[in-house]
Amino acid sequence: MSYAAIVATFTLAGNLLFTRLLGLCPAVAASSSLRRTAALSSAVIFVGTLSSAAAWVLDRLLLEPLRLQWLETQGVMLLAMAATRLMDALVRAISPCLSALLGRHSLETMTNSAVLGVCFVAARADYGLLESFVAGLAGGIGYFVAALVIALIHERLELEWVPRPLRGAPIALISAGILALAFMGFEGLLRAAPRG
Repeated sequence: MSYAAIVATFTLAGNLLFTRLLGLCPAVAASSSLRRTAALSSAVIFVGTLSSAAAWVLDRLLLEPLRLQWLETQGVMLLAMAATRLMDALVRAISPCLSALLGRHSLETMTNSAVLGVCFVAARADYGLLESFVAGLAGGIGYFVAALVIALIHERLELEWVPRPLRGAPIALISAGILALAFMGFEGLLRAAPRG
């Protein structure tokens, strides 16, 4: 698969947040603040990219030669947690303000299902190391775009009248569902595109 196809798949057609519903809870929780959404999504980009490449190395260079593929899930989870710890330490050392913005739950939000999802998809797609890295990066960027769209919609809905039973999380989930349908339309475009 070409790098352009990987990027298009993970940012649009196979968007982790809208088409696979991975990482929806942290995205909706952070959507009340554009800065917090951007910080969380940037962390997902970093951790997802690093974890995807590390998951490829673990799978191809350690688990397959030793015939221990049954440890893939535990290994990927440990790698994602290690990348999250690294990210948390870097953020605390470099920018205490960003650390405060991410909040005390930054470890849980960074090691969410979006990061694990992109690692598993990349590991099981028979990508090479660079392709896994690109898939992790594209998955993180797709998550960033989707989370930012949810935050912008949330911000806009704060200015509009919304029926009381739908305020807050219900209208955010309804909006995410409509956006998910739109993002799923990109899959049809990718399938219809001529292969070269």
